[in-house]
Formats: sequence, C-alpha cells, structure tokens
Amino acid sequence: MSEKDSCIRQDDSDGESVNGDENDDICDGHDLSDFDDSEDNRSFITVGICAQWKKVKAKPMEEILHRLEQFEFIRLIIFSEAMIHESPIEDWPFCHVLISFHSKGFPLAKTQQYARLHEPFLINDLDKQWDIMDRIKVHEILKDAGIAQPRYGIVRRTMDADGTWQTLSSVNEQDDQIEIDGEIFHKPFVEKPVSAENHDVYIYFPSSAGGGSQRLFRKIGSRSSVYTSENSVRKDGSYIYEEFMPTDGTDVKVYTVGAEYAHAEARKSPGLDGKVERDEFGKEVRYPVILRADEKLIAMKICLAFKQAICGFDLLRTEGKSFVCDVNGFSFVKNSTKYYDDCASILGHMILRELAPTFAIPYPIDYQPDDPPFVPTALGTRMELRCVIAVIRHGDRTPKQKMKMVVLHPLFFQLFEKYNGPKTGHLKLKHPGQLQEVLDITRILIKELNDNRTNRFPNSSETRVKLFQLKQVLELYGHFSGINRKIQLKYLSKGLPKKTSSDDEPNNVSPQPSLLLIVKWGGQLTQTGKNQAEVLGKAFRKMYPGGQSAGGDRPDVGLLRLHSTFRHDLKIYASDEGRVQMTAAAFAKGLLALDGELAPILVQMVKSANTNGLLDNDVDSTKEQQKVKRTLHDLLAKDRQFTAEDYDIIAPTRSRSLVSSMDFIKNPVTICRKIYDYILEMITLIQSRSLNDNSGLKLGKDFYDARKDKFNISKVPDIYDSIKYELLHNKDVLQFLYAEDLYVCSKALADIVVPQEYGVTIEEKLSIARGVITPLLRKIRADLQCNLTGVITHDEHVNKLDPIYSSGIQTPGRHVRTRLYFTSESHVHSLLTVIRYGGLLDVSNDEQWKRSMEHLDTVSELNYLTQIVIMLYEDSSEEEDSERRFHVELHFSPGAYGCFDVLPEIDSVSPNINSIRTVLPKSNRQAAHSPPRHRIEMLRSVSPPTTVESSMSSSLTQHPLNTTITSLAADQLVPESPLITDDNTKKSIQSEKLRQKVVKQRSFSSKTIYRSNSAMIPSRSPEQTNSAQLNSNTTQGSNNSNNKSVSKPRSFEDDESDLE
Repeated sequence: MSEKDSCIRQDDSDGESVNGDENDDICDGHDLSDFDDSEDNRSFITVGICAQWKKVKAKPMEEILHRLEQFEFIRLIIFSEAMIHESPIEDWPFCHVLISFHSKGFPLAKTQQYARLHEPFLINDLDKQWDIMDRIKVHEILKDAGIAQPRYGIVRRTMDADGTWQTLSSVNEQDDQIEIDGEIFHKPFVEKPVSAENHDVYIYFPSSAGGGSQRLFRKIGSRSSVYTSENSVRKDGSYIYEEFMPTDGTDVKVYTVGAEYAHAEARKSPGLDGKVERDEFGKEVRYPVILRADEKLIAMKICLAFKQAICGFDLLRTEGKSFVCDVNGFSFVKNSTKYYDDCASILGHMILRELAPTFAIPYPIDYQPDDPPFVPTALGTRMELRCVIAVIRHGDRTPKQKMKMVVLHPLFFQLFEKYNGPKTGHLKLKHPGQLQEVLDITRILIKELNDNRTNRFPNSSETRVKLFQLKQVLELYGHFSGINRKIQLKYLSKGLPKKTSSDDEPNNVSPQPSLLLIVKWGGQLTQTGKNQAEVLGKAFRKMYPGGQSAGGDRPDVGLLRLHSTFRHDLKIYASDEGRVQMTAAAFAKGLLALDGELAPILVQMVKSANTNGLLDNDVDSTKEQQKVKRTLHDLLAKDRQFTAEDYDIIAPTRSRSLVSSMDFIKNPVTICRKIYDYILEMITLIQSRSLNDNSGLKLGKDFYDARKDKFNISKVPDIYDSIKYELLHNKDVLQFLYAEDLYVCSKALADIVVPQEYGVTIEEKLSIARGVITPLLRKIRADLQCNLTGVITHDEHVNKLDPIYSSGIQTPGRHVRTRLYFTSESHVHSLLTVIRYGGLLDVSNDEQWKRSMEHLDTVSELNYLTQIVIMLYEDSSEEEDSERRFHVELHFSPGAYGCFDVLPEIDSVSPNINSIRTVLPKSNRQAAHSPPRHRIEMLRSVSPPTTVESSMSSSLTQHPLNTTITSLAADQLVPESPLITDDNTKKSIQSEKLRQKVVKQRSFSSKTIYRSNSAMIPSRSPEQTNSAQLNSNTTQGSNNSNNKSVSKPRSFEDDESDLE
C-alpha cells in the first residue's frame, strides 16, 4: 500500500518540518562514517532509529536509548530527518535492527523499501502500521485474534465527482438510536472516523440524559473534549459506531514491550468533562495500575497480532470485563523511571537473543521480565476508612404537576397497541419520539373539533379544553428531552374511573373500555438544585483521607488521588427519575472536581438502578400505603379541634415534630380554609399582573370541592411544594403579601401528612418501609460485608494499583469502597424508619442512641438532599476476630433548608468551602412557625448533623455506641442541651457572608481513637450565599424556655376568631 493511496488524514497537532533543523546531522554523538558494513564492526549489533526528529528527541525515547547504549555489544544509529526525506534508501546506513514508526510527515512507504532491501530485524513491523491507521482493519484484526471489543457497526461512504457523499451502508437514524445494516445502536454510542489519524471522536447521549454530544480531540492545552448540543451523527465520510462502555470516568492505557511485558496507567476519561488533569510539571496525571491475568493475555495477543513489540492500546474496564477500544501503535510511557529501565532492558535482551548466535556474542542470561510478587501490608494502628455508603435525596426541583383524562379515540388505542401496551395493561411514554406522537394525535383531534365546531366528540370524553391543556403541556420548553415530561396510559376495562374533585368528565358517557391518560410534568432539578448537589459533592470529598487539607481540590491528594489511582472503588446509582439522575451527576461533578455539562457525567458515572428495583420499586407496599393515606386523610378532614384521642391515633409515637405541628394546627379544617383563602388571593394577584402561571388555579381547584365543601388533604404536599418553590425562586416577582403565611400553614399540615403517609403506627411504618427499602437494604449489607469478608459479588469488581510503580503512594493496597444511592423521598423515609424502629439498638439501654433518637424526633421534614451516611473504619492492627477491628458510624442530615430571607442571588455559590458555619436552632418549631421576618440580617435556624457511631466486629454484631457531639461557636458556648455535652471545645471559623456555627463531632471507638468530624463528613453543603444554602430545616431541643413559644402568622394575629 503506497503512502499516497492510504487516504489517511494527518494530525496537525504533531506537525514537524520535513527539512529538519540544525541537529539533523547528529547521530547520537557518532559520525555515520563510524558505522560501515565492514568486517571489523560485525562484532557489534547496530540498531537503527528511523523516525521523525521530534519523536526521537522526546524525553521517553532519549531515556530509553541512553539505557540501551549501555549494552556492550549494541551500537545505535539515529537516521537524520534530512536523510530520511531527501536521500535515497541506498544512501541510508546499514543496520541489523530497525526501530521505526509512523507519525505525521514520516515516509513510511520509503522505510518499507529500505527494510525490504536490507531485511533488518524489525522491532515493530512496518506493513502492519498501515493497518493500525485504519480503524476498520484494527477491528478485524482484534476480532481474528479473539480479543473482546465493543460492539460496532460501519457506515461506509464514498465521495462522488461533484463532492457529495454517497452512503453505501443501510443507515436509519432516529432520536435515540441508529440502525446500521439491520443492527441497532442505542445512545449513548461512540462515533469514530475510519482513519485512526483523525482524532475527532464523538460520543452521543440519549435524550433521557439531556441529549447532545461530547466531541473528543487531540489535547489542546488543558482541554481534550467539549460538550455540544448537536445530536445528529456526521454524514461527511465513513465512520465506525461503537456501543458505549461505561467505565466510571476512567480509562486504562496499556503499553507493551514485547509479548510478555505490559505497563498500564489509569487516567481520567477525556469524554467525561474534557478537562485534562495535569501535575505540577504540566504533565497529564496518570497512575500505574495492575493488569489482571486476562488483560495481560490481551496485551500479548495484541503484540503478536499487530507484530508491534512496542505498542500502546486503550482498555475499557466495565462490570469486571475488559474491552479494547483502540490500538495506537508505537507508544512509550512518560515520566516512569522504572518503565525506562524495563523497556531498555527488555529491548536489549530481545535484540541479543535474536542476533547474538549470528555474531557469536555470549548471551548467558535467561531474562525473565515478570515482576516479583508484591504484597502490601498495613502499618500502624490508625484506623482506615474502608467503606462509605450514602443514601441521598434529590436536590431542589420545580413543583410536580399532573393531569388525568380518559380517552376513547381510536388514535390513542393505536398508539397503545404500537408500544405493546395491551401486554401489561399500562404504558409509559417518555422518549421524544413517543411524546411527539402524542402531540401529533392531540393536534389532529383539536383540528377535527375546530373543523366541526364542537367542544367534544360524540360518546367520548375528549373535550377541547382537556386536549388543549394536553397540547400546552407537550409544547412546553420548545423541545422534548425525556427528563421533564412523561405520559402514562392505563387500560380501563370497565369504563371511566370514579369521579374526583378535579375531573371534568361528564357522567353520561357510557361505560366501555377506555384508556386513562396521565401526563406528568415539572419536577425538574433547578439550577439551585444542581449547584447545591455540586457543592455537597465538594463537601463530601473532605471526609476522605487527605481531603480535609488545604489542597483538597488538587488532583494528587485526598479523594481525587484515591479515585485516579483505582484505590477508590466508586459506584453511583440513581433511580429512574430525571431529577434524581441529574442530582447524582451534579454531585459527582463536585465530588470528583469535574468540569463541563452534566450529560457526559451522567452517562459515564451514574448507573441506573431501576432494572432490579433497587431505588424505584415500592409496589410491595402500595396497597397498604393507600390504606394508611385514606385513614389519615379522613382524620384530618374533620372540622373540630384535635382531641386526646386524635393525638393517640395520628401521633402514637409521640414524635415531637408531629405533636408540635398538631399543637400549632389545632383544627385541620380551619388551617385548610386559611390555606385555600391564601391560594385564592395569590391567584387574584397573578391574574392582575398577567403572569403566565396557572399552577395556583389548578391547585385551588384540586384542593377544595365547593359542592361537597370538602378539602382534598392529599393535595397538601403539592401546595407546600409550590409555595416553597415560589418563596425560593420567585419571591421578588410574585410579591405576595401572605406568601410566608401560606408557607407556614401548609408546612405545618405537610409535616403531619407527609411522614404519616408512610405509616402511622410503628408496625405500619415498618411494614411499608419493608416493601420499599428491602432491595436497597440487601445491597447495603452486601456492600459492608464485602469489606468485612473480602468476598466480591459477581457484579462488583475492584481494579488495583500496581505497587511496583507507585512511587510516592504510601498505601497502594488500600481501597475505599464508596456506594452512593440517589433516590426519592419514599426511600429516605423508609430507610430512616428502619434505622429508628428496626431494633438496631435498644433505646432503654443506650443513652447515646436514646439522645440520637430524640434528635430525630425533632426532624419535621426530610428536605432536598437529605443524607443518610454509613462509614466503616478498620483497625488492621487488631485481630481479625476482634470486636475492636471495625468501627461503624451513622451520619444523618435532613438536607437543605431556606425559605425566609431569600436573597436575590439564589443560585450563587461561594468558592470558599471553609467560610461557612452552621446555625444552631432556637426551638423545636420556631424554624417553621416563626412570624414573617423583615430583617435580612436575622439568623436562620437549623440543626446540626447527628452522628451515630458504633464499634462493630467483623460479623456486624451490636455494640454500645460512644458519641460525643460538641458544638463550636465563634464567640460563645451554646447552652447545654440533650444532644450537647458539657465538655464542649471552642473553635471559630470565620465567615464573611453568613453568621453560622459549625458543629464538630468527636468520635471514640472502643480504643478511644480520636477522629475529628472534619475528616469525615460535613453533612450538608455549606457553600451557598443565600437562604437556599444546604442547611438543615429541622431544629434541636433547647433548655431555653424563652424559645418554646410558637408565633402565629400575621393573618392569624389579625383575626383570632378563625382559630378559636
């Protein structure tokens, strides 16, 4: 194959002058005349280096050639660049061994002619280098060698005489997939040009992750890729499409030196955020890793199949399997002294082994390149963090909205059958193409009604009003992303469902099979939610070893170093909801110090847990939960003061937050009337200002049935969500005088409705929790047991750091296992229920556990980004069967809080994570029930994070808890409370923007080993400069009697008769 006909596009980034420079005539300190083909020099083996001068003078090549020169019987000849390009091959010096490789501008075809003329021993075969420059040939060779690679398809195109491209393959591109010659590739998939010299590789993301694509290119400064919203594949040439392999954001590059030696390094995947992590010398941060036996076999096969002794290739590790995605040809490791030594030694012995018998050169050494065994040992008695498990609720979102309508039109039934709805009786549509089909049907039906000048179809429930509302919802945002809307269709064999207060369907429709269409929208993660999750990820980073230092953001310390070196076994799971997945991606962005858009991070770092019901499945408790809801709603619909019997029925656990809410409410119907009046006033205000917001109108209609004079208690959480959102995001725009009053009243009622919907009695709570959380509990138990026993389950795989090359890394054998589970409110409530009432420890026998449970009693709401964290420590100096070997801590934070005193810059984030302090509460209910504030500088009330610690044996046996929680104030000591001991330690952390108090925790294991909480977990993200900061919304008990009064909203103070 001639160089002219190769049609390989060259890479401009490595361009060199073909004319050389002033050093062209230098041949490694020797004159070419010293190396003739005379008999006197046959006792030496001459090794010729034929490559572009830039490559020859690169540091790795110089280091290796310098070492290769130390062999007694080897002499080097470096071909000058001018000679390579300008002189005929007959004038090139003779050599016995040729090291030659292609790069931009190199005359590979000419070098092939030289090799055929003199037939030297080739370190890297020249003919095969043409194959390496063709990705199709690479795939074929890998397939023939039996090497695993991602599933791929080829789209071949040729250019016509008029410059247009003619597609030779069968291609069918759709929104979230592409079909190539009958084989379907779902997004995410990778698009690569056929020419390996073209490094413009694109990764396309599905609409469920936000769509768009990540465009990879040769490193330019500190960038290796960029995100773009473009979602259509390229059509200007031939491309290979590969199935995307999730690797948790890390790639492995392997470098072979002969068939028996392979060096592997891990680096951050360029497709993750496009930012190149560099060390203090400006080099890309990489860490050597250990190759498994099957991966070493892959390296050997590649070396032999491509006939390249020195060869680099890219390895993708996913789910315990390894796939080769690219073969790069001649490549050296950078900045590794041991690699330089090994490479030169292996090359020298390879050359001598091949040619020594011909030259009668003694070669007695039976060289063995294998590394000696290395067993890392743990030194000292300091306990090591081994496992972190966190269950986290999603971040701040827009209010969720829902509309139901019964449809009978044949077009809807055709759509239902098209997507196999009759098979299960229900259908969920969320892909852009599916939503577009529903929108098209809706437009057709509206046009048909308009043409007939009627408001409804005969014997059908589809009205113009309902269809128009459906059309409006589907046309929101101007595009479909698959995250912000979804439609459900349920088959109703007996006609219309029971009429509700929000239904508009007439009663005269004849019972017949129909479809219940449910459209849901809203519930999107806000920019505030993204910022909060990202900042929380940064704070979360600080609990890992080294993370609490000033250099916690550097890529070579703490968690970032652990993760880059494969010593951090991180997996992030998220439920199927878009807001949950985006929260997980934003958290990962902050945790791993990533840049760029969330879509690439979501695809590569976040695993969906909906396949096994880990974070989505609550079907087992649905019926029981519905029964509890009906009973609770009936009790709260009675127009009378709460009686002692009501307290026994609604709050049998005597939770302080529940009792406090009931004391405040007194009569639930009176509160409902107040809420409804406020909603009506807000609707009037919105209409008077011509604001485009109909959510309040729908809420009011759904909440109150005027015909029955009855309130729908199930709508209370929706009302609370809506007013909380308006206060956080639209307070200045809305300017509703009674917004805070509406918030206080709806929150008080929601503080009863929301937690009690997951069970009123302890038995009901545990029964419902068991149906929701059991799969996740099993997974958490397996996560802990993996560290205790060392047994790895079939779906869990750990990659190891190579200790031989790990200079500067003190503990290459240490692994920190992190499992992050992002989910919705139901799973967080259920997990907390199991912790509180599942018999983990006995309240009557453990004073610390009792204080912790009393603190949980004050928690009225599990707000956005609520966290339940389990941390496992190990003391390797203890015996394996000792109860002192393992130490377990439970951490809890009720998440974000901030509605009063909202600053205009709701989404701004402070860059200094150490400048925030946490405010202690004044009383149990004051945070929720205080009157509207008029001073921005007034302190907000939040609760400190609670830590529950347990020393456990390897079998996770119960052990007494020993925890001392100390509160640290900037200028004063907080009065003693049930959760605060009198041995408090003072420490101040200055904050310019927020006057808050930091809660530090001192933890003691059974060996009384001190660990500051600052090295563990800041339970909430502290970098917000506004009232939406990550502070707890719950309160802590205080012995200060002055703080026990509950202030009434202004509207109640104006008219006390409404409450009496």
